[in-house]
Amino acid sequence: MTVLFENESGIVFGFPLPPLLDLLVRHVTEYVKCPYEVEVSVSLVDRESIHRMNREFRRVDRPTDVLSFPMMEYGEPADFESGEFLASRTISPGTGELMLGDIVLCGEVVREQAEEYGHSERREFSFLVVHSMLHLFGYDHEGEEERNVMEEHQREIMEQLNIRR
Repeated sequence: MTVLFENESGIVFGFPLPPLLDLLVRHVTEYVKCPYEVEVSVSLVDRESIHRMNREFRRVDRPTDVLSFPMMEYGEPADFESGEFLASRTISPGTGELMLGDIVLCGEVVREQAEEYGHSERREFSFLVVHSMLHLFGYDHEGEEERNVMEEHQREIMEQLNIRR
């Protein structure tokens, strides 16, 4: 497993990010029973950068907490045998690992939401990474049924990791 991490935000949290990212990425990968070793890129950016990206890629003109850029397509979430997945599967020539995609988090929004929701920055950061990892595995929350499934997975993963509100 490879987690490529870059902090472009200048924000420093009171917990070490690389070991937490390794734990989260590994746990979600095992949770969805991914049969591959994975490579994920994670960037921590400032409010202006994520606002620009949100406007460019989602056509939403405001900052957001996290953006997910999956490399693969799935017939169904985490279906590693579907034709869509097999046709879009991308293996890193450097590591031989499945290139899941990119996660972009806004450190300022992580801080604000942690305060707003009354829990730790570590919990908020972890939740957003778990949420984004599920997107990289094909989960979404556009419809009510999809949202319910994704939220249940998020709850189970956070409980398994013992990261609580």
